[in-house]
Amino acid sequence: MSLFRKRFVPPMALAAGATLVLGLTPAAATTTVPDGPALAKQLVKKVDVNGVNRHLIALQRIADTNGGTRAASTPGHQKSAEYIATKLEAAGFQVTRQEFPFTYSETLAEKLTAGGQDVPVIAMEYTVSTPVGGITAPLAVVAVDDTSGCEATDYTADVAGKIALIKRGGCSFAQKQQTAAAAGAVGAIVYNNTDGALNGTLGGPENAKIPTGGVTAAAGAQLATLGGQNVTLELRAFQEARTSYNVIAETKTGRKDNVVMLGSHLDSVPAGPGINDNGTGSAALLETALQLGSSPKVNNAVRFGFWSAEEFGLIGSTYYVDQLSFDEQLNIALYLNFDMIGSPNAGYFAYDGDNSDGVGAGAGPYGSAQIEKTFVDFMQAARGVSVEGTDFTGRSDYGEFIAVGIPAGGLDTGAEVLKTPAQAAKWGGTAGIAFDPCYHQACDNLGNVDRVALDRNADGVAWALGVYATSTESINGVKPGAAAAKSLTAQKRSTQRSLTAHAAGDPHALTA
Repeated sequence: MSLFRKRFVPPMALAAGATLVLGLTPAAATTTVPDGPALAKQLVKKVDVNGVNRHLIALQRIADTNGGTRAASTPGHQKSAEYIATKLEAAGFQVTRQEFPFTYSETLAEKLTAGGQDVPVIAMEYTVSTPVGGITAPLAVVAVDDTSGCEATDYTADVAGKIALIKRGGCSFAQKQQTAAAAGAVGAIVYNNTDGALNGTLGGPENAKIPTGGVTAAAGAQLATLGGQNVTLELRAFQEARTSYNVIAETKTGRKDNVVMLGSHLDSVPAGPGINDNGTGSAALLETALQLGSSPKVNNAVRFGFWSAEEFGLIGSTYYVDQLSFDEQLNIALYLNFDMIGSPNAGYFAYDGDNSDGVGAGAGPYGSAQIEKTFVDFMQAARGVSVEGTDFTGRSDYGEFIAVGIPAGGLDTGAEVLKTPAQAAKWGGTAGIAFDPCYHQACDNLGNVDRVALDRNADGVAWALGVYATSTESINGVKPGAAAAKSLTAQKRSTQRSLTAHAAGDPHALTA
């Protein structure tokens, strides 16, 4: 899952191994399939975690033989994309490789020294680089309110020449550092407003004004006591204009004006192979596509998107949506997103389509609430798993779809946020540890996957696909082809009977 459009973090001692990984064989669990379309039931039975895991093994080997990474524009990504594309082509799908430009960014240095101690800091994606050795300047603590650092009035006159310390929230990271720069700050440190590391993006090199990094809430609280003292911030990154490509595949059957689309990002961060993030989502999507087949008996066409450059700001999926005309966007009935579905300290989350959790960005476009319910009901009834809502923060590839009004939903198992005691009691695992302690690190490998969670979520992928390939009537009112034809036939027959009765002399035959 892309948290704030993902940034990779330096290795942590906690995540040096695979000690949190659950057993490789799924534990005995509820296997009841709820009532639903025949296709959905069939796919749940056919999509097996062993098939999904085989694709993960392939992605690991591709990374191992290509510098340990599958990042966009690297040989590791290209070979991953061709692994996906050739399997889908062999299965008969209509496959397109969609090339796009983007700015590749790789962090070279992340260091913050304050009060004589090193403070873990993560460079924001596309940050301006400091000189080698960093910049040393007094720390200016920005007052805290609901929109800290978002307005010019948040900065006092003496912020010029200083490094601004700003609490997260109220506006984008880009706006915070732009406003700080306009006030004369020479650097910015944004601290989190929730547990866990802060991984952020400035949205693109054109937005970057000053060196900007993120720290935890605890680090921010400690730094806030050092206002006026000198701190040293070193953030350096390599950036280069490159190209990459998405892989798009579609069934040959089903309505082309009411497409069910599913997507996952295929690229990893430069730091590692990205097997949980997001080999798991891509492997589950590929296996589901192969089990579905290219010419299934479906009412609605099914389209799969394997996105690239998600780790650099959702570039691939955004490019895809933006290249569609309004009518082509209308042809997409809904979008389902799967990003990190096998986290080793797994939680179970579905995107909060109806905003019933009441936080953050609010509800998704109409239909998103129904999608959420489909996932929640299946996971509870079929797998005995209670699912929590997770906010539409724009953190993953659904972002541009909901921006243009396409209803969306999906599943994930969590990233660097810490699991709470209540969640550990509900789902198992360890409280106080990240859902994925190897998030954006080299240790995100085959040992960093909970196959039980992967199995359950792959079933969720299969179920939702089968439900909506059969009918999206609950989402957009479009009836299945057979039902619509049956309704039209019944209407014609009723009209014909009325006309016949009227011709026979019944004066009420044509009245309502």
